Amino acid sequence: MNFELILAMPIKIPESLPAFSELEKENIFVMDEMRAFTQDIRPLSIAILNLMPTKSQTEIQLMRLLSNSPLQIDITLVRPSEHVCKHTPIEYLEKFYRKFDEIEDLCFDGLIITGAPLESLEYEDVDYWDELTRIFDWTETHVFSTMFICWAALAALYHNYGTNKILLPEKRSGIYEYRNLQPNDPLMRGIDHKFRMPQSRHATVSLEEWSKISDIRVAAVTSDGDVGLAISDNGNVFITGHLEYDGDTLDCEYNRDLGKGMDPHKPLNYYDDDGAPELTWRSYATLIFTNWINYYVYQRTPYDIGEVKRIKCKR
Repeated sequence: MNFELILAMPIKIPESLPAFSELEKENIFVMDEMRAFTQDIRPLSIAILNLMPTKSQTEIQLMRLLSNSPLQIDITLVRPSEHVCKHTPIEYLEKFYRKFDEIEDLCFDGLIITGAPLESLEYEDVDYWDELTRIFDWTETHVFSTMFICWAALAALYHNYGTNKILLPEKRSGIYEYRNLQPNDPLMRGIDHKFRMPQSRHATVSLEEWSKISDIRVAAVTSDGDVGLAISDNGNVFITGHLEYDGDTLDCEYNRDLGKGMDPHKPLNYYDDDGAPELTWRSYATLIFTNWINYYVYQRTPYDIGEVKRIKCKR
């Protein structure tokens, strides 16, 4: 038997989803509905609220990182009900995604809310902001642990704590070194004292502002005070970067911006001496996502998923 397949976490997704064949090529254990039905184990129910314009690419990136422990995960792809996506065909969305109002009555073990290229807008000017704030509130009673990525992390801070973002003078793009400030926290277990994370954003929240929030612990920070990861007392995770990125994603973004006539700086600490992108963060990304699934979701969530709401409301 293939040892890698034994250890890989089976993700249950439709066989016709493009991510299925892409992940299968990488020997990642993906499972169709028929095979999952024969397994006598409750799968973890993880929803992904995908706000990125590159829907399929983001799906593959996140599912790759959710595939590294011997647990079955049932993935539900979610999109805002009130937003018209301009970059993904409606046929694709209707086939593979559920609108938020279609799953609002359900409970989930975990939820990932992705980033979105919206930093230049005021939060209230985002066309689905009202619905997103309703989703943020809904997670407090219907989701055991939520992971907020990049813009979603900043938006959740603003909604939950009133912490506003600061626009950066230029895009923070590249691979940055972070110091692990919470090595004894289960989420950071096995992470070196220093680790790398891709960043691709135009806004930030200062370390001082993060530190003012009493129920959030900063878990990773750079030498210049940029917060990369934080953990709340109720088990939510805030990641300001893009641990899920592929090796060439920053390069694609850089060339996209050049093609638009913009004047971006090259992503820092990213290219080798020959000018080729280097993938230097995948092991850290895999471990953090695996730790989240194991320690923050699997070991804490109730066996009866219907109990999530009762337990969350008691907190």
